[in-house]
Amino acid sequence: MSRTRLFYVGVILLVVFELARVYVIMPMPGSQRMQSIDFAYAMHSWRWPLRTLFGLLIAAGLTSAWRGRMWRKVVVPVSLAMVSLAAYGSNVTMSADRIFIAPDSVVMRPVEQNVVAPARLVVGIEIDGEARAYPVQFIGYHHQVRDVVAGRPVLVSFCTVCRTGRVFSPLVDGNVESFRLVGMDHFNAMFEDRTTGTWWRQANGEAIVGPLKGKQLDEIPSRQVSLYQWLRLHPRSLIMQPDSALASRYSQSFDYETGRSRSSLTGSDTASWKEKSWVVGITVENESKAYDWNRLKRERVVNDSLGGRPIVLAIAADTVSFFAFVRPDATPFTVRNDSLIAGPNAWSFTGRGASAPPLEPLSASQEFWHSWRTFQPETRRY
Repeated sequence: MSRTRLFYVGVILLVVFELARVYVIMPMPGSQRMQSIDFAYAMHSWRWPLRTLFGLLIAAGLTSAWRGRMWRKVVVPVSLAMVSLAAYGSNVTMSADRIFIAPDSVVMRPVEQNVVAPARLVVGIEIDGEARAYPVQFIGYHHQVRDVVAGRPVLVSFCTVCRTGRVFSPLVDGNVESFRLVGMDHFNAMFEDRTTGTWWRQANGEAIVGPLKGKQLDEIPSRQVSLYQWLRLHPRSLIMQPDSALASRYSQSFDYETGRSRSSLTGSDTASWKEKSWVVGITVENESKAYDWNRLKRERVVNDSLGGRPIVLAIAADTVSFFAFVRPDATPFTVRNDSLIAGPNAWSFTGRGASAPPLEPLSASQEFWHSWRTFQPETRRY
């Protein structure tokens, strides 16, 4: 092969390589429906050896490609500019962790100092009596924030393309791990750990490719509710505040949270059981079921059995906050004034009753139907 050809082969391979790296892990047309995660990880792992090889081809043929006719004096700089643009695009403008910047620190404030609107959705957690709320408005942009609650490190995450809010323990093999947003697979955010470079799925905390493939982050129970409802149940909760350096990047609209958005990636379907219809997904004893959000809003309470256990799923009067519990027996529950009623007993949405034992809470996730059925392939529909 002539030296001139080496130059152009190197240019083409490097441009195609950089574009392909972005294509397979970002929401490009068709990319998120491919089974390409192993290929994507291989390209990511070998990116520097391959870049070096393609760069050497370019360098070896550069002088020969430049010599000769005048048109080469135009084509060679244009080719190098294409390489620079492809490299800059894949590593800067289209890099997930540069598009969605993680906060340098998480500022938590009590309700008296809070600036977040009460109608905003939050992902709330309570550990050993310490409650904290993380507005979807913020964590939906960051995708992940790190905090310490009751002495325990937590990783609070949200993927707006799946509508999945999850809280995990960031302990891996007993050590606190750091993660960065690396892209997505099947429309769900992926995080890369700093120690081994393994890629982890946000929807379930599973390591899907890399040295730790098959490991699982422990999920910490959480609630997705309005801030108003969360503070009714946890009046002394701390609330995450906006990062002032990134304030312009947070959505000021309520469209995503209310389902009015029609964005191709994050918008919602208003009809039931469509790709982006909202469902509440619950798993009990390895049995999963999806509950239609439209039906839940109409009926406000669902009495069902799952995994051999009677359960209840209810929605609060604000029509955005929902809760799931194990029922103590087969007695059906009703909802009245944001309380769960069964026979003579009543429970608040914390699960605590005035004269009855507390209810066992269940993890329940509101997400897009396409997400729940992708990551819970054996799910049934209620």
